[in-house]
Order: sequence, then structure tokens, then C-alpha cells
Amino acid sequence: MVDTTLVDFVKALRNADLKVSPAETLEAMQCMNLVGYQDRRFLKDSLSMVLAKTTDEKDAFDACFNRFFTADKFRQAINDELDDDQGSDADNADDFDSDAEGNQPAGKGGQGGGKGGGESEASEDVTALPPTSALGKLLLQGSRAELMIQIAEAGREVEVNKIVVFTQKGLFTRKIMDTMGLKGLQDEIGELQNQNAKPEQQLAGRLKVARDQLRERVRDHVERQFFLHADEQGKQLREELLKKVKLSSLEKRNFKDVQEIVLKMAKKLIAIHSKRRKTYKRGQLDVRKTLRHNMQYDGMFFDLRWKASKVDRPKVMCICDVSGSVSNYSRFLLMFLYSLASILPKARSFAFSSDLGEVTKLFEESSLEDALSKTMRDYGNGSTDYGRMFQDFKSHCMDDVNNKTTIIILGDARNNYGDARSEILREMYDKAKRVIWLNPEPRSSWAVGDSEMKKYTAACHQTEVCNSLQHLERVVSNLLKTAS
Repeated sequence: MVDTTLVDFVKALRNADLKVSPAETLEAMQCMNLVGYQDRRFLKDSLSMVLAKTTDEKDAFDACFNRFFTADKFRQAINDELDDDQGSDADNADDFDSDAEGNQPAGKGGQGGGKGGGESEASEDVTALPPTSALGKLLLQGSRAELMIQIAEAGREVEVNKIVVFTQKGLFTRKIMDTMGLKGLQDEIGELQNQNAKPEQQLAGRLKVARDQLRERVRDHVERQFFLHADEQGKQLREELLKKVKLSSLEKRNFKDVQEIVLKMAKKLIAIHSKRRKTYKRGQLDVRKTLRHNMQYDGMFFDLRWKASKVDRPKVMCICDVSGSVSNYSRFLLMFLYSLASILPKARSFAFSSDLGEVTKLFEESSLEDALSKTMRDYGNGSTDYGRMFQDFKSHCMDDVNNKTTIIILGDARNNYGDARSEILREMYDKAKRVIWLNPEPRSSWAVGDSEMKKYTAACHQTEVCNSLQHLERVVSNLLKTAS
């Protein structure tokens, strides 16, 4: 039971972007076995030491712990049961309230409440009937702690932690109540209502009120589970969908979410590719260097040498068509390059509709939003002229291209039937290490209308369809793997 609860808690932490390894989960189980769960604060601090590493993670851990473990309510209910008389309604906020007719839930002895709210029925000496259904007994005769435990157990049985969207709230509420025995309770209420005797009618009324209040309590439990589990799961689902959707189909209201996704993708790539592969006292033994450096010791291996490789970060030139037809695509590629600045310090960014302009310094000196808006304002929305762009690149940048340079061009290659100047692209191909063309249009459109893609493909090392964040992530990841 405890292990299952802890595993569910670890899942909630992972949904909240805390990285918890299997080894840390086992340590947390050992920690919980040692400290117990009687002292909530002590348990929270102990698990925090095991599962949260950084300050940000500890803040997220505290918030997740408070949402996940609602043991305070259980403890308060147990204390109330011990401190209060069975008929007391001093803690009315957590108990089932009396109904409109002045009926109250029975105490553990099964008797009706004697504080009936002033109706004439309260003054009559009528012995309340005990409920016969299991759920009815729990509602009218059981303690609040028992009720909460049953709700939690039923929720675990129906896997309420797998709720994904808010519209499933009613579905899981009904599933939990069915698991707790709602059908038996409904049958009992129906039978009591069919009888004309006053005790049966009173019991039916109390059960109906208790059932309705149980539904509210279960709905609150499901809602807490939604905000604990499904909120993050729904966010992840939304991110996966936004990665796959065409960038041209995104609406302005999605831009903030997409920007967060781009930054997250960039951090992931940074973590994967930013390390230089160097080894000093580990790795694979370099036999030749070891023998050479130990000749002075008459062949005794006092100075071991290990194989080491140095990975230089790629030198990248990125040329983006920011004309109206592809402005959305280029916006996100520039955003990606801006985010990858820490592992692509040699990257230079250019934008054009017709005249080519370098925006590298603009990106270095401005915030992301300002850099994008100024780039679109200064170079976007013009008439596309790839021939003019290539001529400008040859005049101002060709001398900087060498066999370590990777050139990325993002554009649809639609040149308004102008001069394609593909010979300049061929010159770039000969000088650069790689020329990659990312076209947002499907391949079936590359030879249609004013597209010059057929000519440009012959002068590129790689051409790819790139019209989603998923495509963009894959291309940039491959670039970081192979362009060094």
C-alpha cells in the first residue's frame, strides 16, 4: 500500500518535470520505511532530501507533495472522531450536513439525529431504521476517515490518476461511486421510497442527501487528481501535438506554447551535444601512446594514455526566407538558433526576402521577441528573389565559407520566375562542408509553378521537408551530430 502510494507520487513528480531515477525511487522507499508516515513534516523533508536536488526542484517538490498527500484531512477526521461525541456537529464543515427537512445522518449507533432543526417530525418519537446497503452503512454509520479511505481506494482501483482531460471528470466520478457500491445504495433508496411508512421515508431522505454529498466529495477528489496528474499529462499531450502540426497552421494563441517547446527542445539538444568528448583517466587504452611514453621506464607502464577525441562545435550559416509565404517557418528556425546559441557560438544568421541581411548581432543584443519582430519588420514581406539573395551572399560572405562550414537554407525556393543563380549555390556547395536545404512544402510541390527547387537540389548535400517542430528538431540534432 505504502509502496504503491510512493510510486504514484514519483509519477506525479515526473509529470512535474522532476527527474527521479529508479535508484532514487528505491532510496525514497527505504527512507519512508525508516521515518514512517506519522509525522507529515518529517516525511516531507526526508523525501525532499532524496528526490529533489536543486532549489527549483525543491520548490516543485513542495508544491507536488502538498497536492498529492492530503493526509491532513484524514488525520483531522480521525482526531475529530476521537475528540467529538458521535452526535456532535461541531466540525460541520467536513461532515454530511442535515437535509432540508432537518434529517441528520445517523451516528455509529444507527439512531437518527436528535437535533432535527425544528420540524414537527423531530419531536416525534420515531426510531430511525439502519441502512442495509454497504455504502449506506458507510455514509450514515461510518466515520469520515473511513469514508475518505474508501474514496481513495476506489480512485486507485479505477486508476483515476490516468485522467487526461477535464471532460473525464464526470466519468471518473461515476466510476468511483460505482466501485464504492452506488448500485446497492440506489436500490435501497428505491425500495424505501416505495414504502409509505415514515421511518422508511426518513431513511430514504437521509440516504439521498448523503449520496449527493458523497458525489460532491468524490468530484472534489477527482478534480484534485486531475490537477495533480492530468494537468501535466495534458500539457505533454498538447506539446506532442504542437510538435507534429504544420507550423503554418499554428494560431497566434499557440505561439507562447510553441516558444516554450522550442526552448525545451533546445535545452535537450544542448544537454546531449554540448559536452566535448575528452578522456583523461578513463575510456579506451591508447596502446601506441602508452608504449611511446613509457619507453623511458624500460617498458614498465607507469604512464597510461587513453584515447581521446575532441569535438569542435560546428560553424553554421543559416539563411532564412522571411517572405510572407514562409515567415512562420523561418520564425521558428530563427527561434531555434537563438536558443542554441550556447552550443553554436559560431552560428551566423541571415534573413531575406530579396536583399540579404545579417541578423547575428541583432540576436546577440536583443531579447528573443525583439529580435524576431525586428527581423520580420526589416526583411520580411517583400517579393522573394533568391537570385538576388545568392548574389548578396557571394559578395559579402563567400570568403568566410570553408570546409568546416555548414550552410542551412530555409525557404520554399519560389523565385517569382526570376533568375535562380543556381551557379552561386554550386560554388557554395564546393566550398562548404555541407549545404542543407529545408523546404516547408511537400516534395510533390517542389517542381510546380515558380519553384526552383529542382535546380537547387542538385547543388545541395541534403534536402529535407521541414514544416513542423518535429522535423526541425531532427534536422538540428543531426546537424550537431555530424557537422563537427
